[in-house]
Amino acid sequence: MRERKDNARQRIFSRRAMMILGGQAVLGAGLAARMYDLSVQKGQTYKLLADRNRLSLRFLPPPRGRIVDRFGAELASNRPDYQVHVVPEQTTDLVGTLAKLGQLIRITPADRRRVLSKARRQRSFLPILVRDNLTWEDFAAINVASVEISGIQPRTGLSRYYPDGASVGHLVGHVGSVPEAQMSDDPLLRLPNFKVGREGLERSFDDRLRGKAGTQRVEVNVRGRVVREIDRQDPMAGDDLPLTIDRELQVTATKLIGESAGSAVVLDIANGDILAMASAPSFNPNVMARSISRHDWQALLGDPRAPLVHKSISGQYPPGSTVKMIVALAGLEAGIIDPADEVYCSGRYPLGDNVFHCWKRGGHGKTNLHRSLVESCDTYYYHVARDVGIERIAKMARRFGLGERLGVPVRGEASGRVPDPDWKYMMTGEGWRGGETLNVSIGQGDSLATPLQLAVMVARLVTGRVIRPRLLREKKVEAAEPLGIDRSHLDLMMAAMTDVVAARKGTAHSSKIKDPVFDFAGKTGTSQVRRISIAERRSGIKSNADLPWKQRDHGLFVGFAPVANPQYAISIVVEHGGGGATAAAPLARDILAFAQARDVLGRQLVDLPPVTPLVRSS
Repeated sequence: MRERKDNARQRIFSRRAMMILGGQAVLGAGLAARMYDLSVQKGQTYKLLADRNRLSLRFLPPPRGRIVDRFGAELASNRPDYQVHVVPEQTTDLVGTLAKLGQLIRITPADRRRVLSKARRQRSFLPILVRDNLTWEDFAAINVASVEISGIQPRTGLSRYYPDGASVGHLVGHVGSVPEAQMSDDPLLRLPNFKVGREGLERSFDDRLRGKAGTQRVEVNVRGRVVREIDRQDPMAGDDLPLTIDRELQVTATKLIGESAGSAVVLDIANGDILAMASAPSFNPNVMARSISRHDWQALLGDPRAPLVHKSISGQYPPGSTVKMIVALAGLEAGIIDPADEVYCSGRYPLGDNVFHCWKRGGHGKTNLHRSLVESCDTYYYHVARDVGIERIAKMARRFGLGERLGVPVRGEASGRVPDPDWKYMMTGEGWRGGETLNVSIGQGDSLATPLQLAVMVARLVTGRVIRPRLLREKKVEAAEPLGIDRSHLDLMMAAMTDVVAARKGTAHSSKIKDPVFDFAGKTGTSQVRRISIAERRSGIKSNADLPWKQRDHGLFVGFAPVANPQYAISIVVEHGGGGATAAAPLARDILAFAQARDVLGRQLVDLPPVTPLVRSS
């Protein structure tokens, strides 16, 4: 009995042992199969996943191409920039990480909000810029603390730098953060603190200046700190952009405009190279390229002198008497003007129920073509305009580049305006009136021109050819076709413009330079920004200095130099500066003297004349 019980127990034990052994065998087989699957079948996959934890692929931003002047001087370049970034996936407490970092460097509430907002919107493994433009001391402290603060990455990058600041602000523009509308799958655009062109030439040629990203594969530890570099493909720097601008002339022109609002454009008469295109006041692109404060931005928007407007190409002004040569040429070409014929100027010109006035209250007396330009007699042009007609005047104006965009590669170029009956009917549905022709003949009424157009007008007048402005040095210079205007007529204009400065009664004679090396010629212009009432005329018109700044006349001057062998064309506009003779002609004199002394076109330097900036009166 006992033996039977022992046998039964033995059988039960054997079955249980077999079951356990069978289970172990099945489990072992399963483990073996799983190990085979992991190590053989999916080994490569898991190796790649492991490598992704160990290896980090980083995109390397390319150095942005430089913008340089005609002699290679830098207008926009790059300089070292010490930065600190944070990688959200490498820290379990992003807010805490920022707080610890804030004990080393200043992090504003706006910085914190920006970082946290970006962390929610982008992939967690992408770095986010916390601060740039750090001092070396701050950067060193962050490097020491990076072992203790998880997720931060000290980096050395490049930032955009504009050596001449506001002097080139409107021209070259500035870079800035990538707008959401420009975001794409291009990883370069998603790099932290990557900048693209936002205004000016930086924007127009962003693709060319941007370059191509490089890559860097590095091994990192569990904290994300770089252990070693595995391989690297260097980025391709952007191409340089060579301009026709002369940096020294650009800076000097801006300095000379001083605190006033206005523009100065200087061209190479022969081929239209833009040597200077200054607009003032301006903005500092170095500030714009970083992050302008709300206070500073509001100050720019609220400045009545409009520092954000590129006045050289976007500013549109009544050209005043600077277009009297156009009216004269229209009359000469039509055979209506004889240079020797005289018109009597009493200071008043009646037309219907209206009376049009000459700027000189007592009039100029008997005036011929030459004197009408030298002394800028308005009445002479009232007479000529009535006989010539608005259609001929408008046609001649367009031949000289007025009323059209001239194609400079900077956003915002305005077309100006050459009014005629077709334009007025299209805009108002009304017919043209004779008085409007008289206003156009002295550059008033609905006439508008940009400073660049006025400089081109002078270049065409001097050469007799369709000169077009050129801003890129590498752009091919096409042979300019003739304007088709009698050379003798153009010579009459140039002779009169010479006496505007040289003759004792010339409107710009007070700006004449004694040294004949720096002689220049031109035409003054004064454009009203408001209608003068009859009561004001009867009581005596107030001087510009007695009026609020916004109600003062614009001062203009167009000219060329040197007189004997013209090389430079210039246009000056001083907003609300008063008369062209007092506000604009002295500025043109100093800029042209600087250009000639520096010999921008030949680069043979001589002693430079002194520079005296204008001071804006309140």
